Amino acid sequence: MTEALVITGLYGSGKSTLAAQIGDLLEDMGLRYATIDLDWLGWYEDHRPRPEGDWSMMRRNLASVVANYRDLDIDHFVLARALQGFKDVELLAETLKMPVRVVELVVPIDVIEQRLASDPTTGRRNDLDQARKWAANSIGAGFADLVVNNDRPILEVAAEVIDWWISEHR
Repeated sequence: MTEALVITGLYGSGKSTLAAQIGDLLEDMGLRYATIDLDWLGWYEDHRPRPEGDWSMMRRNLASVVANYRDLDIDHFVLARALQGFKDVELLAETLKMPVRVVELVVPIDVIEQRLASDPTTGRRNDLDQARKWAANSIGAGFADLVVNNDRPILEVAAEVIDWWISEHR
């Protein structure tokens, strides 16, 4: 069954790192997969006004990338992106044209502050501000199919997610 697993959580919670580790485990299992950091598909600047949270370019690029992978019979997609709620999941499912399962990574805000403080880029400082805002207002929480604490070795977290996700399809 073709399905997407979306890893969400606050900025700095380890979404991209977990997606990469899950990809390694899927490879070890002999499964056909693709891992995609959705942020990379939507980062651009054309100096035109865009509403905050505009996903139009990311969705256009994602549809093309997924179609290319589907041509290779890829049937497991692991995506990383901070999602705000059910509407974001619906938009992804509509774009992907496949079922979407969501895993939320939970990490204490002080751990996120430590992780992001070590990166001096402006973007990471903005991510830290956003993480604090989301944490304070419970944005991005309460809609995942599975909630996982990401305060332990990444291989352990990935194995838990794989057990939950892949075992349902066997």
